[in-house]
Amino acid sequence: MTTLLKVEGVHTHIGQYHILQGINFEAKIGEVSVLLGRNGAGKTTTLKTIMGLTPATKGRVIFNEQDITRKATYEIANLGIGYVPEDQGIFGDLTVEENMKVAMRVENEAAFKRQEYVLELFPDLKKFWKKDAGHLSGGQKQMLAMARAFVNDSKLLLIDEPSKGLAPIVIETVMEAITEMKKSTTIVLVEQNFIMASRIGNTYTLIDDGETVHSGIMEDLIQNEELKRKYLGIG
Repeated sequence: MTTLLKVEGVHTHIGQYHILQGINFEAKIGEVSVLLGRNGAGKTTTLKTIMGLTPATKGRVIFNEQDITRKATYEIANLGIGYVPEDQGIFGDLTVEENMKVAMRVENEAAFKRQEYVLELFPDLKKFWKKDAGHLSGGQKQMLAMARAFVNDSKLLLIDEPSKGLAPIVIETVMEAITEMKKSTTIVLVEQNFIMASRIGNTYTLIDDGETVHSGIMEDLIQNEELKRKYLGIG
């Protein structure tokens, strides 16, 4: 299967702090690649580094055979990478409809078809189409954040902690949506909920203290009690 994203030996500093100290992983087309690790391991910073929000100080980020390590965030987005941040990044004082419109890089027939598609995945958004996003529930806000990223023709979606703070029934909806989305895009997912990650992930990368310590096929990690206990605190 063709590799869409390669992160090679990436180091990232934020101020005086050396956050990422050797991140390596690949994301293949049509798969969900999950980044796993304890809180503070560097998972969110890895996504921000891919997007150019916390630029790498060493190493390379290769997307679609192009080196994007030194590109600006807007250039990276225009190449076809969508980003759903941990804090969702929606505009609370805009309606759901306005949030979707603002997110569209190009307003064309294809974008509106993707919008209709994503509203079928998240019918709550259609129900509250004219409602200010700030009044949505936590789960609905997460749905809107994912819908905003998916409305563009993104080859790759970076999704950070989509299940955080959500009720189990909403997590199921989010899981089903991500499973559906991967039919038409590639996904790199940061997720603390191992049950969710194990059900939708194809591959995994374990990050500990800013370094890649292990990676492989998700099915193998599910069976590896030692790795789960050592790096995820579960067993």
